[in-house]
Amino acid sequence: MREQTKINKVLIANRGEIAVRIIRACRDLGIPTVAIYSDADRAALHVRYADEAIHIGPSAPRDSYLRKDKIIAAARKTGADAIHPGYGFLAENAEFAQQVADEGLIFIGPSPSAIATMGDKHAARVAVRRYNVPLIPGSEAGLSDDDLMAAARKIGFPLVIKAVAGGGGKGMRAVHNEANFKEALATARREAESAFGNGDVYLEKLLVGARHIEFQILADTHGNTIHLGERECSIQRRHQKLVEEAPSVFVDDDLRQRMGQMAIAAAQSVNYVNAGTIECLVDEDKNFYFLEMNTRLQVEHPVTELVTGIDLVKEQIRIARGRRMGPTESFLQPKAWAIECRINAEDPYTNFMPSVGKINTLITPTGPGVRVDSGVYSGYEITPHYDSMIAKLICWGEDRGEAMLRMRRALEEYTIMGVKHNIPFHVNLLNSFSFIAGKIDTNFVEQRFSMDTYENAPTDEDLEAAAIAVTLYAHRKRQLATQVVQPGKRDTSNWKWYTRYERMNR
Repeated sequence: MREQTKINKVLIANRGEIAVRIIRACRDLGIPTVAIYSDADRAALHVRYADEAIHIGPSAPRDSYLRKDKIIAAARKTGADAIHPGYGFLAENAEFAQQVADEGLIFIGPSPSAIATMGDKHAARVAVRRYNVPLIPGSEAGLSDDDLMAAARKIGFPLVIKAVAGGGGKGMRAVHNEANFKEALATARREAESAFGNGDVYLEKLLVGARHIEFQILADTHGNTIHLGERECSIQRRHQKLVEEAPSVFVDDDLRQRMGQMAIAAAQSVNYVNAGTIECLVDEDKNFYFLEMNTRLQVEHPVTELVTGIDLVKEQIRIARGRRMGPTESFLQPKAWAIECRINAEDPYTNFMPSVGKINTLITPTGPGVRVDSGVYSGYEITPHYDSMIAKLICWGEDRGEAMLRMRRALEEYTIMGVKHNIPFHVNLLNSFSFIAGKIDTNFVEQRFSMDTYENAPTDEDLEAAAIAVTLYAHRKRQLATQVVQPGKRDTSNWKWYTRYERMNR
């Protein structure tokens, strides 16, 4: 147990919306903040919001946000005694966490050893196996190509090739038959070497029709480890999440309790401290398997905050100070429902190609149960140097139905001009009967709801029909709100237009 430590100033080793999010939490706690910025981010929102800001280099991340020495020097120069890594960049870099500690600074995150173990997929599997955590059948890491082929035949197809040091879908290839294995293996090795400097890979059985469900973990230095329930993260493309919600329609109380206990055991296997996430795959029969642990704050953390009422960034800082975390028991009954849509600068009509340029007009939705986490503003320049996220739109409701209705309304209000964005994708997704019914899996976007079905942008006729349908439907709703409908009666006026609109947006 570590003695309580006072944090006087926090340097945020990140940018964009997560830097703004951390700044706000620090302000709520009365802690001054320091922002770092590259050439491309001189006018960024996180630079404006922080109490101090310091330039650390050119636009390319390798020359700025990935420079450990410059970040630590910035902390020294500004008198910051703690560093929050956010997510991405150096957030899961064990060497950086160790350097921060060696400099006598506080790293607001887990220990370097926990980061290192969970950052190595094979080491993570070895660690959690000792705690009887269920694992997807797979191979050892570091095998030769011939040994991997033998292992693939033993595991059986379909399977997934994964980079040992990987994440974010890099160095990952799904293989459905032996004929494609060698080519996929070579591609995965090259990609892993390029992205992580390590071409080692291993194999896992591909669970067809599985869901991606993760559990939020909190652990303090006083021996308390809890979970805050699950998040459903199955809506993704190329292994990148697009929509998350909490709780999951698939998880009942019994499954939540069993998976929560497994998540706690996985965290305890590496003596984990601070916030983290245990990611799992769950098959149709509710068998669950450990996938990996993210040793940082997640992009989708707001949905957990909205259904638990717990500020995860504040808890991170509380734990880093050596204090007991606020909640001391696992959260088994989420309060209502929350959904998050990642609003990205990318074109869903051209296979989600990234878009760059200046945001000329920006109108963000507001109102009860609506939260927007963003680092952009009208006039902000989206550059090719960083990820394409514009904002996270999060909506809360008493139940899933209300959360979805609020999200639909918020998406309709969201106006972004100057760059292409994926709001049309989210609008169509929210109107999909399968999504409404909760019948989703990790292949949902590619196989059942890909924007590839919209090979061309809507025609003027399509847009006119949709506009008429929306207008008539809204008008009809207002009429019904003032009418008393007799039992057994059903008004079918305007049915054809509305049906066409629903069909277009399934």
